[in-house]
Amino acid sequence: MSAPERDALRIATWNIHDAVGGDGRRDIARVSRVIGSLGAPLVALQEVSCAGPGGACDVAALGRQNGLAWSSVTTRDFGDWKHGNALLSALPVADVRTHDLSVPHREPRAALEVNVRWGARRVRVVVTHLGLRAGERRQQVRRLLSIVGDEGADATVLLGDINEWWLWGRPLRWLHRRFGESPARRSFPSRLPVLSLDRVWTHPRQALGDVTVVNTADARAASDHLPLVATLRLGS
Repeated sequence: MSAPERDALRIATWNIHDAVGGDGRRDIARVSRVIGSLGAPLVALQEVSCAGPGGACDVAALGRQNGLAWSSVTTRDFGDWKHGNALLSALPVADVRTHDLSVPHREPRAALEVNVRWGARRVRVVVTHLGLRAGERRQQVRRLLSIVGDEGADATVLLGDINEWWLWGRPLRWLHRRFGESPARRSFPSRLPVLSLDRVWTHPRQALGDVTVVNTADARAASDHLPLVATLRLGS
């Protein structure tokens, strides 16, 4: 995993689909190889196993294999298996908070807030995975906007699988109004991406540099989403 530059930081987000690829195989080693190829000191994950039978934990394994610390929040508890969102980090972690975004009678959702130190700077990273229904997402975005502040941080990054395919939908409009417009990069489905479900926002908006989709053969095979990599730039 590459070390962060002084004024440019690569941040990735990826829905790994429980490490199940387009071939129907569950292959965590394949996911780990893709993560290692991203060169990102911060990697946000969705649909990742936070605990499994016999104490196995995919997010911990992915962190160890790539030399990264990890934080996670469980959103779905299947007994032996627990799934949720995570952040892998090569940067020192200052503190971690979790926020419940669940809507009654719908699949549980959450946001993971991790504050990291990037040299003398403090960066707030919020990882989330929103619901499948429009009304559900509207409630979740309103809650997110009430939670995510800028106090005590030099930059705030909100990223994840937003599940919003309506480019004119209210959740996207509200997020763009707060953070500035997020580039729409087609990341789903991985074999033939047509939808921009995965997004990155920053505050201040000018801190967001290039945003690219990683459309390699390995990434296409590893999940039903493609990874998204963004560059965060802050002046000295």
